[in-house]
Amino acid sequence: MKTSQFESLTGVRGAAEAEGARRATGGSADEAVAAGVSGTAPDPEVSDKPKRRRFTAEYKRKFLKQADACRPGELGALLRREGVYSSSLTAWRAARDRGELVGLSPKKRGPKSVPPDPRDRRIVELEREAQKFKARAERAEALVEVQKKLSEILGIRLPESDDKP
Repeated sequence: MKTSQFESLTGVRGAAEAEGARRATGGSADEAVAAGVSGTAPDPEVSDKPKRRRFTAEYKRKFLKQADACRPGELGALLRREGVYSSSLTAWRAARDRGELVGLSPKKRGPKSVPPDPRDRRIVELEREAQKFKARAERAEALVEVQKKLSEILGIRLPESDDKP
């Protein structure tokens, strides 16, 4: 009977522990793992923020091909081996059946960017232009006031205008 590498390693370790095997340092293999001796086990600490897995379209296509080729009972093993949820498999199959290539690529998360409306740009343009003309009119009114005061000082009589405010 052929066993996988993982099974054979755990079987050997289990047999050695059952017989009371000790390491050269005087502790058992479990104590070395618990103490964090380098080379014995990966760091079991959980990262602060987990990374969301993103599957490429190519990975999804290959996975779907493997899942379709599975015989009854093998699909669960494939899902466990690859670390994929059955709901993801269902969603990928539905997207493939609908013919959506977009469904087979990772989606960008977060708020969607909206292209600027050309009318908004035009509104900003017109507001800027109106502000410019308003400032120009204020300068012209100030200039007329200065001319009126200067004519009063010099004693020059100005003609009366019909369109007084």
